[in-house]
Amino acid sequence: MVPRMLREIAEYPNSFGPLAPGDERIETDRYTLYLGAGSTWNTVQRQRFPLEQVDDVLAEVRAALRARGRTQTQWEVGSSAPSGLVEALLERGLVPDKDPYAVALVLTREPPAIAPAFIARQVETLEELGAAARVQWEAFEATPEEIEEARRLLPERFRDSPTLRHAVWLGGEIVCTGTASPTEHGLLLYGGATARHARGRGAYRALIRARWDDAVARGTPALITQGGSMSRPILERLGFERVGEVHMLLDVFS
Repeated sequence: MVPRMLREIAEYPNSFGPLAPGDERIETDRYTLYLGAGSTWNTVQRQRFPLEQVDDVLAEVRAALRARGRTQTQWEVGSSAPSGLVEALLERGLVPDKDPYAVALVLTREPPAIAPAFIARQVETLEELGAAARVQWEAFEATPEEIEEARRLLPERFRDSPTLRHAVWLGGEIVCTGTASPTEHGLLLYGGATARHARGRGAYRALIRARWDDAVARGTPALITQGGSMSRPILERLGFERVGEVHMLLDVFS
């Protein structure tokens, strides 16, 4: 049985990970609002309010974002959210996000070893971080505006962020990457991505093993993540257990 705490973290990872420079987390008794560095990455998580309060919460969240110059947010609605919340938000004009459904996943047993063709470890230089980020931007089809904002933040992230960045090399080239946040319960995994020309060769499996080895070295042998349409099948083959589901909605307002 996966502990209840790991299940909640898997549904709402941004509510539990360490904050990087420029991040902010607003905790209330009804929800958690996470604001990432920059202006576009915001998410509402851990919804725990009666459904009849949805209009009040929407107005409160939008006001908090407007006060910070932000006009959009994602809502991540997990299995533990109030019943009917997804439908209520859709009725109020929110729309499904680009990848609108994910499964909350937890790994608590050792994954396969890294194949000899790959090297997998944390990035060690700003240049490596930039190369890894480019793989991620391409894989997730980031817009020019998103790329420019992320590129501007790279030096600060490299210098000060508590987030770990792992990469996988094949023939001297970074072909796979992902970030991870350490917690007392395990590593939270984000944004795993593989370059198109290297897919299907084991790079993503190598990335998972490198992160697992770091989790073990920290005394917290668990990997916690959400699997979307692309990553979920391989994560489950590697031994990740389903512990919940998450619906992603987008709220854009003026």
